[in-house]
Amino acid sequence: MNPADLLSAMKRTVEQLAAFNEMAKALTSTLELREVLSLVMQKVSDLLQPRNWSLILQDERSGKLYFEIAVGEGAEALKSLQISPGEGIAGTVFSSGAARLVDDVGGDPFFAPRFDLASAFRTRSILAVPLIARGRVLGIIELVNGPQDPLFTQDDLTTLTAIADYAAIAIENAKNFWRVQELTITDEHTGCYNARHLRAQLEHEVKRSQRFHHPLSLVFLDLDRFKHVNDTHGHVVGSALLKEVGELLVSCSRQLDLVFRYGGDEFSLLLVETAPDGALTIARRIRDSFREQHFLQSQGLDIRLTASLGVATFPDHAHSAMDLIRAADFAMYAAKARGRDGVCLAEPLPGEPRAEPQEP
Repeated sequence: MNPADLLSAMKRTVEQLAAFNEMAKALTSTLELREVLSLVMQKVSDLLQPRNWSLILQDERSGKLYFEIAVGEGAEALKSLQISPGEGIAGTVFSSGAARLVDDVGGDPFFAPRFDLASAFRTRSILAVPLIARGRVLGIIELVNGPQDPLFTQDDLTTLTAIADYAAIAIENAKNFWRVQELTITDEHTGCYNARHLRAQLEHEVKRSQRFHHPLSLVFLDLDRFKHVNDTHGHVVGSALLKEVGELLVSCSRQLDLVFRYGGDEFSLLLVETAPDGALTIARRIRDSFREQHFLQSQGLDIRLTASLGVATFPDHAHSAMDLIRAADFAMYAAKARGRDGVCLAEPLPGEPRAEPQEP
């Protein structure tokens, strides 16, 4: 190796060690998962400078992989897509736990072109490394096309593997911390978050909405004639039914949505970065799911149940977190007043809640 190349290699090594040291300090300073992920991806950008890159995690509910962070050309289109374990190069890395460095995806049998079609981006080379903690694969960091020459190198693989090792430990620690926290914010009967956590989370998201000028929606839901279920079948069956209701609401929600049991037979959904039209779409999907659901079939029963839903959005319908709760609650009672089994939208400020026209 000539002196110039040796000096360049030494400089790269010093930069990497400094970056790793900085990243280790930063990752041990926080247990907030979003901050951990942002720190990881910033270091990926600084050290490797790929054209596109993403951090892919597994949804523990569905088992599917999703793009937690996606950066670069066409990245927004990827955030709504899911990957099955074993699908494409990223899915293969997740299933095998082995990193892949692919110089030409056109000659790789595992390459899945549907992601290029969705993002209108041409992938030429990929470097994908698993995030492994305690022998379990948590996700993947995937780089697409280098900064100039699209090819990645073995040095890039070594660097990304080191980043992934730091990241996996930090992600695992953040998730474990969150699991402990969940014990104090979870409703023991349904597994949904409790009302105390709704109020705390809503205050946080309203401030975030004000700062970034993103809408924030809240859906309030009350089960129609739930007392009849308790009177007919008893409270044990009623409690089991509430648990299935919570599961239904989680299945109808998106990855970033939060589901709460507000109290009794009332539930709520917090929809971040969601305008009234989007919130109404989700509320109607929930209403229709109740119409189609046969509850407690595993216990030999066939209970049918409907729900009344109210929708309110900050800042359209409220000036504060508590005002948003009241607006969604009033809209829910307006739905009940219209005959139940419906969806109502709160009135824009100032005004009273109005019922959204019922769909057939």
